[in-house]
Amino acid sequence: MKTLLAMALLVPSALNAEEAGEWTGANRPLTSASYLIYSGEAGNRKPPTNSDKKLAIAIRGQAARQIFESIGPDVKGVICSAEEGERMRSKGEIWCSYMPGDGYMCFLGFDLRTGQPHPGGSC
Repeated sequence: MKTLLAMALLVPSALNAEEAGEWTGANRPLTSASYLIYSGEAGNRKPPTNSDKKLAIAIRGQAARQIFESIGPDVKGVICSAEEGERMRSKGEIWCSYMPGDGYMCFLGFDLRTGQPHPGGSC
């Protein structure tokens, strides 16, 4: 009975914490993402083959902004567009960009044959 009472008290607290922007450990929906299975390299994609399959994932919006803010600082000297105010950040095989006209976008990927991280995008 005490366990049920404790759970009844914690669930509304967790929901209120999520609304207030506090971390609750609950998964959040990823509503603005796309993926591609391909072969070759991120900058030269081809149809997947039996011996070469990679997964590229592109994430936009609020999720991309959270990732971008988590992997700072900005990378200096990398320019992928002519847009003024472009910013790039990278950690390992994850890289993100911010463009004032397009917002936040992050790329990550995996080699599906080995499970190893792989660049999910390129300029």
